[in-house]
Amino acid sequence: MKVSGFTFIKNAVKYDYPIVEAIKSILSLCDEFIVSLGNSEDATRELILSINSPKIKIFDSIWNENLRENGQVLADETNKALQNVSTDSDWAFYIQGDEIVHEKYLDNIKKAMLKWKDISNVEGLLFKYLHFYASYNYVGDSRRWYRNEIRIIRPNIGITSYLDAQGFRKNGKKLNVKPIDAYIYHYGWVKSPLAQFQKNVYFQTLWHPDSYIEEWIEQNSNDNEIYDYSNIDSIKEFTNTHPEVMKKRVSEQNWKITFDVNKKNYSTVRYILYLIEKYTGWRIGEYKNYKKI
Repeated sequence: MKVSGFTFIKNAVKYDYPIVEAIKSILSLCDEFIVSLGNSEDATRELILSINSPKIKIFDSIWNENLRENGQVLADETNKALQNVSTDSDWAFYIQGDEIVHEKYLDNIKKAMLKWKDISNVEGLLFKYLHFYASYNYVGDSRRWYRNEIRIIRPNIGITSYLDAQGFRKNGKKLNVKPIDAYIYHYGWVKSPLAQFQKNVYFQTLWHPDSYIEEWIEQNSNDNEIYDYSNIDSIKEFTNTHPEVMKKRVSEQNWKITFDVNKKNYSTVRYILYLIEKYTGWRIGEYKNYKKI
């Protein structure tokens, strides 16, 4: 079985993406790892090279400024990386720059890839998600966070990144997938309030025209230009372990944020939906960009 990892990244140093940790977290499962390296303003290339693995193959990319609307450029960059995956690979394992796999799931992932490798109608493998918020001590537990997404796909059969690169489709159709017992740990919302504000400003440039960005900054900025983490509907404490590759970052957290996890910021309808999901596991009206088979 041959497995190719793939990702895209730009300005990882400037915006403090844990891209090294992301790559390292799945590198042992991969025979090669494709990195589409955007035209960065910092030492992102040196950061990737510091991993010092012969598996890593870097392909330079210029991000298309004409694809800013709705995050299309993110899917475009994902597809560039996917196109460089070896043609004889059985699986392509996608990881974004703020996503990490805990080492405790590696065996489950490998077993799933082996189990479904020769079953051609299985086009992808579906992961569960944990979305960390504000610090390494909390995860979001409301409907605003997606619960599942495809991160392993069968390459070279016409599958491409969908919309803003959250998932994948084949010829516009949802993929046939098998769920696996493994989580992706998403750390995209764990930065100091200052760094998170700066990242959010940057992210607006990937989604909207300049006129919108100027208005957004005016409406969302404050005297200290920090992100207000208090605007959250529901959160719970994380009491398990972080992936080994993340432990240095966790130990170096230099900001302190605490929440009252019993406090919920919901309308009546949304609170009812929250309670239904909490006690039954059923998320009414959940968007699913995949078909379980």
